[in-house]
Amino acid sequence: MAEQESAENTRPDTRNTGSGSLSEVSPAIGVRSLETEVKDVELPVDGTIPAWLRGTLLRNGPAKFDFDDQTVNHWFDGHAMLHKFEITADGVTYTNRFLESNAHTEAERDGKLSYGEFATDPCRDLFERAFVLFSHPEPTDNGLVNIDRHVDRFMAMTESPMPVEFDPETLETLGPFEFDDDLSGRLTTAHPHRDFERDVTINYVTQFGRRSRYLVYELDDEDTSREPIGSVEVDKPAYMHSFGMTDRYLILAEFPLVVNPLRLRFSSRPFIQNYEWKSDRPVRFNVMDRETGDIVTTLETDAFFAFHHVNAFEKDDEIVVDIQVYPDASIIDRLYLDDFRSSNQGFPELAESELRRFWLPIDGDEVLQRTLYEGAFDLPNIHYEEYNTREYEYAYGVSVHDDSPAGFLNQLVKVDVTSETATTWYQDGAYPGEPIFVPDPDADREDDGVVLSVVLDAEGERSFLLILDARTFVETVRAEVPHAIPFGLHGQFARHL
Repeated sequence: MAEQESAENTRPDTRNTGSGSLSEVSPAIGVRSLETEVKDVELPVDGTIPAWLRGTLLRNGPAKFDFDDQTVNHWFDGHAMLHKFEITADGVTYTNRFLESNAHTEAERDGKLSYGEFATDPCRDLFERAFVLFSHPEPTDNGLVNIDRHVDRFMAMTESPMPVEFDPETLETLGPFEFDDDLSGRLTTAHPHRDFERDVTINYVTQFGRRSRYLVYELDDEDTSREPIGSVEVDKPAYMHSFGMTDRYLILAEFPLVVNPLRLRFSSRPFIQNYEWKSDRPVRFNVMDRETGDIVTTLETDAFFAFHHVNAFEKDDEIVVDIQVYPDASIIDRLYLDDFRSSNQGFPELAESELRRFWLPIDGDEVLQRTLYEGAFDLPNIHYEEYNTREYEYAYGVSVHDDSPAGFLNQLVKVDVTSETATTWYQDGAYPGEPIFVPDPDADREDDGVVLSVVLDAEGERSFLLILDARTFVETVRAEVPHAIPFGLHGQFARHL
């Protein structure tokens, strides 16, 4: 398991905090609605931006939690806002704008939800639910989770297969991203994989029915028609937020958070509340051949839960799979807004997560595993274009500071998965978002580049763009935003938009 390689690379904090002890700043500001939209605001920059770092950081996440007649229940229910940090030779400019999805447009008009979200149902009684089923048979298009790119088109994604296209320059919503096929499904992942050599994107949809299945497909850059690769039939589908990929295989890890399809179809409960945690049910690793679509092996191990796969690669006769792991699915319950907004101490339980490696034999049946980093670890990132599906050395994520009274995700961590050591960045009272690695075009090493993160300074009630030297994990630049950005989820960096 990883050891701390060095003390935190902490920026000196000149603010007066009294005794000098760690402050007890609540993370509740991270789930406060942001109503302000700004355009091309020049940000004050402290530090020197590398000359090679030119492009746009696009971020996504929930920003509207409170409507006139309704407040959503969960962090994952907030309505999406897009953020753009454009980095040029002149500095950094910032733009933010709501994603004008159908879900958001109707909620703004009506003062309450019209579409069911992750953990919030807009319905009040059986009559209203029946009305919604007929008027809105499709799931929500509130694309708050991630950003993906199809050639030169950008889209905001959620876990329904209804991405929303937007203009990366202005953040204007352009409408649904239409696929030219009849492939159906009500659930997908907002974490598709990219094969840069073949110029295809791989993802899957869950098709609910009497006999449900996970249908894996690929999308070629040349068109917008999804081509099926293969499928896995299942009686009770699992909630899977992501999946793994190697050169030859796809890995669908079925965690024992499962749903009865009939219950989901006729339930009056919000989406995720229909799923049940089955602690006596193992995790099933379904390994699919990417060329034939055949399942080459299905392996089992003891129950755990995860949102994010980190990386996977083949080595000898095994598949190595790195996943950020929670002991169970109770992490979902700890992210309800009532808990966020009523707690002054945050959520120490988030420290239960860890970075874990699994070895899956192609011709055997024993799954081996080892903890690579036992501190909290989530929102992972790697040098994706060069090292996804390949043996690699560094994983970046958000974590929990050992001495933090808040206990929420409040530090950045760089884990060396080979030496099992870690380096961190931390600032008292600050909550960094997903770290995004951007490689130096003239890189000699895997970690030559920078790490970008949007950090919420809860005490100052503002956010800032943080740039770390990825090799040393030392801060080199920060650019302060004129307001506090709610806790975000995912995004990507695009060069030379």
